[in-house]
Amino acid sequence: MELILLFFIFTLAGFLGFELIAKVPSQLHTPLMSGSNAISGITIVGAIIAAGADDGSWITTVLGTAAVTLAMINVIGGYFVTDRMLGMFKKKDAPAKKEGSS
Repeated sequence: MELILLFFIFTLAGFLGFELIAKVPSQLHTPLMSGSNAISGITIVGAIIAAGADDGSWITTVLGTAAVTLAMINVIGGYFVTDRMLGMFKKKDAPAKKEGSS
């Protein structure tokens, strides 16, 4: 593909992503992030394929490795946020009574 077409697709995807997230209410940002972990998992698979491509170009390896690293950071961060969010819905134990108090 031509470089200008790839740049156009990248710009369009960035603009559409920004517009989509901007219209999501703040209460739904965390569940949206949790759901996007599956998409990041697919990104990791594609990035591994790109990093391991044997096309003789070092730039493919560098960009693929960077994509794997950034997607993994996104997935791990998403799981931490999801775990924290689910922890907010757990019942809290009642405080235990101290001995000797009436």
